[in-house]
Amino acid sequence: MSKPAFTRAEPDARRLSLIEATARVLARDGASGASVRAIALEAGVSPGLVAHHFGGVDALIAATYAHVGDQVAAALDVAVAAAGADPRARLSAYVAASFAPPIADRALLATWTAFWGLAIARDDVAALHDEHYARYRADLGTLLAACGLAPAAQRRAAITITALVDGLWLELCLSPQVIDAAEARAIAEAQIAALLR
Repeated sequence: MSKPAFTRAEPDARRLSLIEATARVLARDGASGASVRAIALEAGVSPGLVAHHFGGVDALIAATYAHVGDQVAAALDVAVAAAGADPRARLSAYVAASFAPPIADRALLATWTAFWGLAIARDDVAALHDEHYARYRADLGTLLAACGLAPAAQRRAAITITALVDGLWLELCLSPQVIDAAEARAIAEAQIAALLR
């Protein structure tokens, strides 16, 4: 018996399936390839379900950005919780988590770079980008404060660490033969130590 072209699922599961399919399409084909048809085909559903659940591809892409950003934040939270109570260990764990799975992943990089391109072209994605990065910097600020960094220095330090982590993450994902996770962590640690002095 042949497999049906489309399958039925509960609404929340279907929404999540469409979001996950969108992330895969963005990673594989970039923003220009993220059409309703391509996403529906990837998810194994009819194209009408994109409109039914999200109203259109733009809202689905925005929901995908929010979902992927939440997954990254959750991985960072897990790393910090596992680091124990020492403030410096918690800060190190937060930064180092970007250099390990599930964050250090070429597919996530491909999806995220598609989001970066869309943040330039679309106000809704730019707002999500600003929200995600504001949360990241706020979390860093809290961790830096716990390490004793003066309030006046926390904002600039959080921006510095964010840019450093993004750059190292890009190099690690794009050129793992040039830099590995241990070296990325060591570079980040040296810079953080200098910021905390």
